Amino acid sequence: MSYLEPLLASTAIDFSWVGSTQAWIALLTLTVMEIVLGIDNIVFISILVDKLPLEQRARARFLGLGFAMLTRILLLLSISWVMQLKDPLFAVAGREFSGKDIILILGGLFLLWKSTKELHHKVEGHAEAAHDASKGKAALGAILVQIAILDIVFSLDSVITAVGMVDHITVMIIAVMIAVGFMMVFAGAVSDFISRHPTVKVLALSFLLLIGTTLVAEGFHVHFSKGFVYFAMAFSVFVEMLNVRMKTNAAKRAAAAAAGATH
Repeated sequence: MSYLEPLLASTAIDFSWVGSTQAWIALLTLTVMEIVLGIDNIVFISILVDKLPLEQRARARFLGLGFAMLTRILLLLSISWVMQLKDPLFAVAGREFSGKDIILILGGLFLLWKSTKELHHKVEGHAEAAHDASKGKAALGAILVQIAILDIVFSLDSVITAVGMVDHITVMIIAVMIAVGFMMVFAGAVSDFISRHPTVKVLALSFLLLIGTTLVAEGFHVHFSKGFVYFAMAFSVFVEMLNVRMKTNAAKRAAAAAAGATH
């Protein structure tokens, strides 16, 4: 904990680091890390807002990501409390569990339940009409609550990562604000793409199953390299993009053939 003592001693806003090249490099590195860690959040939000009327989706994405930014900043300003979440609370069968472990397990189980439920609806198909009929203000409120719950879990992981990389609270806050701003710009495109391609939506839900499993495993101290997880996700996306391109080209050829047959 010695390397955290200067950070835990004060959460005052301090810009004394602006003249440090090392601090700017840390800001750039942390911003990239925050964007990568935010991919999970974007996918989850994109899946949920797709259930809303078109005119409400942009607002839901903005509020969801805005809450994510607010949660991260509040956790950073309460960094001493966050670090205490790593202290063991109780032990079961010789395995100690901390507050962080409990949050990760509960968040992972929620994500597993939600993604399994959405996959069932998508595969069965018969529930789509019921979902369309339920769209409205009540659905928006329920979806924002679900986004808020997962934001806390994803924010906790993000904040603990930030603490291990940077010594200045202000660097962390700026990195979070830039990363969330970046996500706000591109979340709409990601959400629209997932909405237009049903197979991509199934793939995204499968990602959430993988992420939920990883969170539960982390809560039980079974650690996975995030690099392997993100590589698997990236490779799956690459394969799916090839499938989408193949289907698009096939549709164009079929349309051209049909047009030629009419002349």
